[in-house]
Amino acid sequence: MTTTRRAAWSVAALTVLGAAVRFSTLDVQSFWVDEAATIHLLHRSFGGMLSAIPDSESTPPLYYIVAWVWAKLFGSGEVGLRSLSALAGTATVPVAYLAGARLVSRRTGLVLAALVAVNPLLVWFSQEARAYALLALLSAATLAALPAALERPSRRTFSTWAVLAALALVTHYFAIFLIVPEALLLIRRHRGRSLPAVAAAAVAGLALLPLVVHQAGNDRADFIRHVALGKRIVQVPKQYLVGFDSPLEALATAVAVALALYAIWLLARHGDMRERRGAGLAALIAVVALGVPLVLSLVGIDYLITRNLIEGWLPAMMVVAAGLGVRGAPRAGAVTTAALCAVMLAVLVAVEANPAYQRSDWRGAARTLGPPPSVGRALVVSPAAGSDALGLYAPGLQVMGPGFVRASEIDVVATAQHAEGQTPAPPRPRFFVPPPPGFVGVQAKFAETYSLLRYRSVDPAGAALDIPMLGALQFAPGGADFRYQPPPR
Repeated sequence: MTTTRRAAWSVAALTVLGAAVRFSTLDVQSFWVDEAATIHLLHRSFGGMLSAIPDSESTPPLYYIVAWVWAKLFGSGEVGLRSLSALAGTATVPVAYLAGARLVSRRTGLVLAALVAVNPLLVWFSQEARAYALLALLSAATLAALPAALERPSRRTFSTWAVLAALALVTHYFAIFLIVPEALLLIRRHRGRSLPAVAAAAVAGLALLPLVVHQAGNDRADFIRHVALGKRIVQVPKQYLVGFDSPLEALATAVAVALALYAIWLLARHGDMRERRGAGLAALIAVVALGVPLVLSLVGIDYLITRNLIEGWLPAMMVVAAGLGVRGAPRAGAVTTAALCAVMLAVLVAVEANPAYQRSDWRGAARTLGPPPSVGRALVVSPAAGSDALGLYAPGLQVMGPGFVRASEIDVVATAQHAEGQTPAPPRPRFFVPPPPGFVGVQAKFAETYSLLRYRSVDPAGAALDIPMLGALQFAPGGADFRYQPPPR
């Protein structure tokens, strides 16, 4: 069997592995807050969705356009909708191979494909109905197209890169931090011949400026700045290697970082000229892709968070893969690659087996709620943004206004407020908070992922309730949202 054929079979096997870890557990976790926002957009008409994006999102529209069509074909349940991201994540495996093989070496491409297949961060976003898996795929595709444009300049190679760069830009604004260094490399190598392709990509970016300005005014990414910048910076390399949170997180992180550093040492010690040159080019792109957002965050334009920096994952990890794939130390590279992939797989299995490290379990909370009573129920939901996600599983939830509603049941639901790099337990009340007159506490459910207190009216006909009365029942820190679920018809 030729080397090319062996590589093709290896990439095919890694792609199957990548598909297996993504598709097999698509419905293990419930939708969370951000995915609920996606679903509410996709339930609109196509025109209504496009008109709502400027005020409801902080990203460009390409993912939502594709997802709108996808949902019409496959549905908007966990498997149906998330399968789009799972497909994008799976496709990133062979594309990453092409990028690594073309920029560094075939061995680097195989290592990079293996890391993509089992990386916890990439798998996480491959199971989320948001734009990040598509961004990772298109970012990888621009890197795969770049070497051909650099080494074999032609209208076709330049056009391929320009189209992919434009698609990446209209998927996520942070793609610009990857596209700019790639464009500068093209201009430096080919000057005027590459300018039409670079200009075409620039036009796509400039066309987004009105949307950028409008969405920046909404500042829907304000939550990012609630976490200290220094902590977010430290989280990036850790989350690149082992994802967000998992059991034995410190140990997994220490081992993964040590293996990555050893890979860089292998590159410095045993890498040949081509391997070092290709890895150096990837490192240069990664420094710009990660460094510019960091500098901007230091001067007050702060959107630095790992999910936004997923466009820099491939060039950064290509440097590690180049070390693991050096021809001068094949056995050491193979053993280290196997060890790093084993750490990543262990993290994947641990997260899938432990709900505490998964997305907020609004599906489980809704299952405990059950159908509403004959008079209806009032709900106090924490965190407040979770109401839309809960509403995906508890149909009919209505926003409570300033007036009164009649209900025979009150349920106070709280999940942990997950943040990147943080896995808190759900808030636990020490006792039943005194209810409004005419209600008594009847149930306390403390699951691994949520807490629920239930109050029932002593009068089967229920009682009138308003937001101030319900607000006194809140036991979770921060704000709450108030909803009413009418009786079943």
